[in-house]
Amino acid sequence: MPDTRNAKVILMTSGGLNPQIMINALARQFPKLHVIQENYETKREIYRRRVRRLGRLTALGQLATMSLSRVGKNLAIRRTEEILEEYKLWAGESKGVPVTRVETLNSKDTQALIQRLQPDVVFLISCRPLSRGTLAAIRCPLLNFHAGINPTYRGQMGGYWSRVERDEENFGATVHLVDIGIDTGDTLYEVRVKPSPRDTISTYPLLLTAAGTGIAAQAIEDAINGTLQPRRPAGRSELRFPPPVWTYLRHGLTRGIW
Repeated sequence: MPDTRNAKVILMTSGGLNPQIMINALARQFPKLHVIQENYETKREIYRRRVRRLGRLTALGQLATMSLSRVGKNLAIRRTEEILEEYKLWAGESKGVPVTRVETLNSKDTQALIQRLQPDVVFLISCRPLSRGTLAAIRCPLLNFHAGINPTYRGQMGGYWSRVERDEENFGATVHLVDIGIDTGDTLYEVRVKPSPRDTISTYPLLLTAAGTGIAAQAIEDAINGTLQPRRPAGRSELRFPPPVWTYLRHGLTRGIW
C-alpha cells in the first residue's frame, strides 16, 4: 500500500477563507501538499460571463446578492468562529505549505508546472472550470470539492438552494471526479449536515467546507491507494447560480432563508 504521507498532492484554487480551511486540514494528513493559486475573477469578468449565459438583468441581480453576501460575512464573524471551533479547524495561512501563484489555472505555465511536479493526486476547490488543455496536462486522479449535493445542486450556492426548495435533507457537500462539465463527474463521497438557524448564504459554504474536510481527505487517500469507487449520482441535474437579489430578499423576508 502506498505511503500517503509521501504522496504528492496538488490543491488548485482561487483562494479565500474556505479553501484555506481545506488546505490546513489536508496538510495535516498529506505533508507534501502543494497549492497552485490563481487570481480571482474580477466582478467585471463574472458579470460578462453571466450576461452571456443568463442575460443582463439576472446578472445584475446576482451581483447585488453577492455584494449583500459580503456584508453578511462581516456580520457573521461569530458564527464563523463557532463553525471553526466545532470542527476543530484553523483558517490562518499555513507557512509550511508551498504556494505557487499563477494568473490562471488554464495557462500554459500552469500546465507545465503540473507536469513538472508530477502529482499523485490533484484536488480542486473554489476555482474556475479547467480547460481541456489543463485537463490533458493532469495525468493522475483529478478530484473536486463541491459545496452542494450533485447532480441536483451543481454550480454555486448548493446549500442555499436546498433550503429554498425545502430539501434540507440534501444540505450537503460532494467530492467527485472531474470531467469537462461543471460538477458533472462521478461522485466519490457525500456529507450532509443540518444548518444552524444562524446560518445564512454567507456561512452555508463555510459550514459545508468544514463538514467536508473528512471526505476530501478520504477521497485523496483512496486515489493514492488506487481504491476509488466512483458512482453515478441519481436525481435531476441542475446548474445553480447565486440568487438574484429579488429572489434572495423574497425568501429572506417571507421564509427567513437568508
